[in-house]
Amino acid sequence: MNAKIKPIAAGAVLALGLAAGGWTMLANGPAAAAEMTVWKTPWCGCCEAWVAHMRANGFAVTVNEAPDLAPVKRMAGVPDALQTCHTALVEGYTIEGHVPADDVKRLLAERPDAGGLAVPGMPVGSPGMEQGGTTEPYDVILFGGDGRTVFSRH
Repeated sequence: MNAKIKPIAAGAVLALGLAAGGWTMLANGPAAAAEMTVWKTPWCGCCEAWVAHMRANGFAVTVNEAPDLAPVKRMAGVPDALQTCHTALVEGYTIEGHVPADDVKRLLAERPDAGGLAVPGMPVGSPGMEQGGTTEPYDVILFGGDGRTVFSRH
């Protein structure tokens, strides 16, 4: 098994660093790669492709595999309507689904008061969901205590 992939049991997510105010991650300086932790199921190929996209765009990614991601999504505060195949945590934010790396970089640069970003569903052409030159339009949603808003359109 890849040294960067750590299988976990669903119950183990209780010890994954949920602080009183939300997920906490080590904040990096501008020259350091952002540390990202991803939870996915062992059988998800599009999740692996998204992880490769994030790594190619400078993120230091650690992958955890679990057959049931519902506990992770609940603790990360992902609204039911925004849940998809994988969940990531980076510098205090939740990233749900096939969010492009440039949007994550913008989120980390702007640091809005929000829970994170999500791409609902699995839109063709989003990172990890490439199918030749075929694409469909999709929105990246900023979510958190103030509700939801469109962060970017692709």
